Amino acid sequence: MVKVVSPISHREVESLNLDFEAKSEPWVTYDLSDGTVLKIRTLVTGVMRLEGEHDPAGNPLYNVSTQVVIRVVSSPKDLRGSPTSSATLPGRASTGGPEVR
Repeated sequence: MVKVVSPISHREVESLNLDFEAKSEPWVTYDLSDGTVLKIRTLVTGVMRLEGEHDPAGNPLYNVSTQVVIRVVSSPKDLRGSPTSSATLPGRASTGGPEVR
């Protein structure tokens, strides 16, 4: 168990890392107004249950860490250019998560 700050009570609580199995991780396709077609998928990278914390319906509170993968399927030729040098590669999003203490 690790301590995290609850987004509901704003207090430090114990959390339990849970194993999980993805049943489906579908791609969603978006047609943008500039003519570009994107495929986006959200991958779950971790799940923790916050001990003693519950939502307004009484359900246990979970914190889910994710990574978003973005793929450009096609884009108009007038939008294309030379690759931009960057520390983060396209389609590689940074992940966020709870404040772990």
